[in-house]
Amino acid sequence: MQRYFINNDLHTEEFELPEELYHHVMTVMRAKVHTKFEVVGPDQQVKVVELTQVTPNAARARVIKDLKQNVELPLNVTILCGISKADKAEKIVQKGTEMGASKFIFFNSERSVARWDEKKAPKKLSRLQKIARGAAEQAHRQIIPELNFCPSLSQALAQTSNASYRLAAYEESAKAGEKSKLAQLLQEAKKHMTADKKQEIAGFFGPEGGFSPEESDLFGQQEVLQVGLGPRIMRAETAPLYLLAAISFSLELE
Repeated sequence: MQRYFINNDLHTEEFELPEELYHHVMTVMRAKVHTKFEVVGPDQQVKVVELTQVTPNAARARVIKDLKQNVELPLNVTILCGISKADKAEKIVQKGTEMGASKFIFFNSERSVARWDEKKAPKKLSRLQKIARGAAEQAHRQIIPELNFCPSLSQALAQTSNASYRLAAYEESAKAGEKSKLAQLLQEAKKHMTADKKQEIAGFFGPEGGFSPEESDLFGQQEVLQVGLGPRIMRAETAPLYLLAAISFSLELE
């Protein structure tokens, strides 16, 4: 069943579809009266609704069922990426949203060939936000991840100062054979998981070419754990997905 995010108050029995949702439901789904779909309100509660009235310009739906479910990762995961070339940011956001990331922060890294500035960033983020929304609906998420931009790594680090755990995927660590730190971190996170308060993992990933030695030094000064992601060297758009898969495997699968 298709899922959509809306800002309507879903505590009312019946409501009018927002214009954008109306367009998608009528032109893409070719819906009609009695068509059912899921909606997620501002409070992250999921409802099954049914179309009750359709006109050429508007439609109304009523709530027929509450869905009690939680499909989110047991902790919040922030993915921080050095800006890469072409459409790699779009791939990271789309697939990372499907895999459970709660926030994405993009920053200019020393080895970033493509760079954003304060003028370019809003347009980029707007495009990425639409991709995140679509991916969250497709994956039946209960939240749409946040997206932000920081002009530098140091500013991105400041954004994660309150994270429970911080790690950086460092190519030289992988080349040196490091393969235990990530597993140990996830074991530690699993021990401290509680139902009332979510921990946060912040993962830093470099652009093409990875992080520079100077950036590695900065991670050391900020007590960010530098880890290898197995013995293979991954592309900039692959490494964040590896982390999300490892988190899901470690914390969600029995």
